[in-house]
Amino acid sequence: MERSAMQSLIKWKQSPYRKPLILQGVRQVGKTWLLKEFGQRHYEKVAYFNFDENPEYSQFFDTTKDVKRILDNLQFIVGFPITKESTLIIFDEIQDAPNVLNALKYFHENGKDYHVACAGSLLGVALSRPSSFPVGQVDFLKIHPMTFSEMLNADGEQGLLKYLKAKSDLDPIPDAFFSPLTENLKKYFLIGGMPEAVERWVHNRDSGSIDSILYSIIQAYEHDFAKHPEPREYPKLIQIWQSLPSQLAKENKKFFYQLVRKGARAREYEDALRWLVSSEVVAKISRCTKPALPLSAYEDLSTFKLYPVDVALLRRLAQLDISSFLHPSRLFTEFKGAFTENYILQALSASFSVPLRYWTSSDSRYEVDFLLQYKNLVIPIEVKADINISSTSLKAIKRLNKEDFPLRIRYSLQNLKLDKDVLNIPLFMADWSAQLIDLALKHIS
Repeated sequence: MERSAMQSLIKWKQSPYRKPLILQGVRQVGKTWLLKEFGQRHYEKVAYFNFDENPEYSQFFDTTKDVKRILDNLQFIVGFPITKESTLIIFDEIQDAPNVLNALKYFHENGKDYHVACAGSLLGVALSRPSSFPVGQVDFLKIHPMTFSEMLNADGEQGLLKYLKAKSDLDPIPDAFFSPLTENLKKYFLIGGMPEAVERWVHNRDSGSIDSILYSIIQAYEHDFAKHPEPREYPKLIQIWQSLPSQLAKENKKFFYQLVRKGARAREYEDALRWLVSSEVVAKISRCTKPALPLSAYEDLSTFKLYPVDVALLRRLAQLDISSFLHPSRLFTEFKGAFTENYILQALSASFSVPLRYWTSSDSRYEVDFLLQYKNLVIPIEVKADINISSTSLKAIKRLNKEDFPLRIRYSLQNLKLDKDVLNIPLFMADWSAQLIDLALKHIS
């Protein structure tokens, strides 16, 4: 399976400013596979070290800061010379090996010609600790679940993918492409972007086994919750995590602690929530009181929405079987459109490096699902789960804030269309949002 992150890894390899690399991303999103595949394609040798399977390897980093001595010891493990430029050194599961993380600065300072890449589960939690890692002496690459376009490629739909990649205008999508793209998007909602689930579908076409895989991933996440340093936080982590379907089933998807546990208060769950966000199992989208630059200046951190990392994990967490979605449009509209919002969040998070926010009017009458800060512009985004494209909130955000938004975006099952300053993007084109935004802004100007 091809991952778009492979191109980022190639750029890292070729960069004269290359530093030791840390891959970030939730468990089972494909970080280890990606590094090994990258090494096999672009290096003569791969020196792989797993500090979970072999914790004794971390002892090599305990007694010395000398890169040469560390490499001499590691060479005995792999049984071949670790050479500059031609060997990819992979340190895996480094989240519980602080001395290995700390040693990355010595590779940067004294071993720049060695190519070192790292991965691990719960790395976001590990890096948030005060000791963490040498600031400014490592590179980062965020690995997301597979996008819809990556699934198309893996599933042999190169013709549809080629058409989307070649799209260079805002003309409507012909029915010959629109219908099959919509059908494939429904498939993505059911399978999701976790690589193991996609691979199982591509090779076996066994929809029943998809739910088993997703359940195993959820179990693995819940097992990880027990790794919180404070055992008393474990029930709180489970309660927040398992409340997500009920949180997102509401018309107003704002996170309510009362849905976690009756009488619950924010301060009781503050640490558990922060841990979940750091683990990247969930995405936290905060409310903005004003849709103006910079969005961070108007962020209301006490009001937010929580989404699981993957749309199919949300479906499995809600215990909804694949067979529940035989109706043509139910999948998009189920849960008050929560699946569709989750999908758009995944697509935009993979396409843009900035965090998304959302906006509600002071009286909570209007809500815009997402705000995107793009090239010193604020772009309001509304997500529609079907062909009904009434956009009262998109109109209200402009009227109430008296902001001159150059562009507003609506995702829906309607065709591609630019109507004055409102760009309607078909849901299946969410991965191409950056290109479509640029085309629309150029057209408007």
